Amino acid sequence: MRVLFAGLASVGHTYPLIPLAIAAREAGHDVHFAAGEEVHRPLAANGLRPFRPADAFYEVYAEDLEPELARLRPDLVVHGWGVPGAAVAAHRAGIPGLWHGFGRLFPDGIGLELPTKTVPGLPHLDICPPSLQDEGFLANEDRIELRPVAYSEPAALPAWDGHRGSRPLVYLTLGTAFGTAELLTAAIEGLAALDARVVVATGRVRPEELGDVPADVTVHKWVSQADLLPHVDIVVHHGGSGTTLGALTVGAPQLILPQGADQFANADAVTASGAGVRLLPDEVSAEAVASAVRTLSRPGGHSDAARVLAEEIARMPGPDEVARRLPEYAERG
Repeated sequence: MRVLFAGLASVGHTYPLIPLAIAAREAGHDVHFAAGEEVHRPLAANGLRPFRPADAFYEVYAEDLEPELARLRPDLVVHGWGVPGAAVAAHRAGIPGLWHGFGRLFPDGIGLELPTKTVPGLPHLDICPPSLQDEGFLANEDRIELRPVAYSEPAALPAWDGHRGSRPLVYLTLGTAFGTAELLTAAIEGLAALDARVVVATGRVRPEELGDVPADVTVHKWVSQADLLPHVDIVVHHGGSGTTLGALTVGAPQLILPQGADQFANADAVTASGAGVRLLPDEVSAEAVASAVRTLSRPGGHSDAARVLAEEIARMPGPDEVARRLPEYAERG
């Protein structure tokens, strides 16, 4: 069977699709991936045959993909929530399609079209644990549960890996699209007041913009999040879906500093679950960060809630299991 995946050309939108695409390839399916060139390297490294439809750079429109559907003649199209044009093109061509989520259903008004309104009635590959998912989405959509699997490009593990020690390890990231040197500096100052080791991924901020940092703080432009997360005790982050789910998967409590997009909704959901706390932009200071992380460090409470969510995620079907079922969804079309 030939399966075409399609996603926005960004880490936050393409990386969540990669584990299922790899599993589909390993199950013997002929897999291709339509996306802008920004994400072609990890796709090609995993044998997913990436290509840029038409002149697509970030978004993929229906008109970009229609000629490629005629060329490839896929049996099934798996399209990320961020590329509704791919769903429209597949629908017009009479090719069965599946939406693939990147986390909790995002709220309206953040600059993305809601998939529930674009081509309604299609099943959703849902990587969000049900207890954290939007209640209306749970009640009204055809969902196929899929365990979220963190994906990062392979990298040599830094020296802190595997050396848990007696002090907690805190991971600080504001993702690849958000964050400022000022916010990172405030968070680092707060974390440095604790008896903890801190690993910082600066994302779009240049490490040198942070100046000198304390000895217990290690700063990297980028880290392999999939490799790091199993070793962390607490995650301080922006509330992006990938980091939110990644922290939940390993049962790590979270301090969320939402900046935009779906991050405020994610922060609300994690806070309501008990697995974390949030600080809104006007609440952030070094002292507030330190206080929040001290709260998260206490036994029970947030740690127990995070562990319950990790157990829920572990029970969800993995990419290999879902990949074996893909022919069923092609036949449903």
